[in-house]
Amino acid sequence: MPPVFAHGRLRLYLLKLLDEAPRHGYEVIRLLEERFQGLYAPSAGTVYPRLAKLEAEGLVTYATEGGRKVYSITEAGRAELADRRGELADLELEIRDSVSELAAEIRADVRGAAGDLRREMRAAASATATPVEDASWAAAKEELRKAKHEWKEQARRAKDESRRAREEAQQARRQAKEAQERAREEVQRIAAQFQEQFAKSGGMLGSLAGAWLGGGSGSAHSGTGATSAKSAAASGSDWAEDLTATADPARDLDRLLDRFRDDVRDAARDHGVSPAQLAEARAHLAAAAARVTGTLRDTL
Repeated sequence: MPPVFAHGRLRLYLLKLLDEAPRHGYEVIRLLEERFQGLYAPSAGTVYPRLAKLEAEGLVTYATEGGRKVYSITEAGRAELADRRGELADLELEIRDSVSELAAEIRADVRGAAGDLRREMRAAASATATPVEDASWAAAKEELRKAKHEWKEQARRAKDESRRAREEAQQARRQAKEAQERAREEVQRIAAQFQEQFAKSGGMLGSLAGAWLGGGSGSAHSGTGATSAKSAAASGSDWAEDLTATADPARDLDRLLDRFRDDVRDAARDHGVSPAQLAEARAHLAAAAARVTGTLRDTL
């Protein structure tokens, strides 16, 4: 018997079944048998320990209904299922191959049994002067006919299941690829917008950094803070000038944000942060975040 599930794959398929609907353990076993067209049915000793382990890991939960545990997938379980979407598509292909292999074994067994039956009938016929046309002979022919019919039916079901699994796997891969392409195009579009808006703003992030470090207008403190504000405002257009632009706007944006964060942290470490400064800094950050995100969302 070839292995139906590779190591760890039954766990993934149990999450898929529970994502479809809450189910109790016996129903999971029955569904697996149906998916394999009756060619494979896992034992309770295989399914229930794995459900218990998934529950201990927080991927599934259960409620008792009518004396039985009905398992449901959790958000953590759905997250793992989403992260392993490509692996699940491969698993569908593996199931198709497993069904094909099981069907091949059954076909070989049926052929072997049919061959043995023919040999037995020939031996019985040769032991008498005339063919044996009694009840035993008729029963043997009926058994042979049933065996052939069962083999053809199982082969047909295995072929249908194999085709369905292949189509579902191909569709899942197409959807995943399309989602990746859309995400990449959206990131590139936003990055291009930001780069152009940043160039038009004359160093907007530098001004925001100056507002944070110096406290901006209406500051509750003076002295060093006011001096820092003037210095930051004066150098806003030259801020992060040493960061050479690349061909990737999204990466350039990440580098600018890293420099902004480092400057703020350095200022806080060198001069300390009072409760009043923290409150004022929060207001500046909120305004900066609103202005930057608004810039990114504007249609060029």
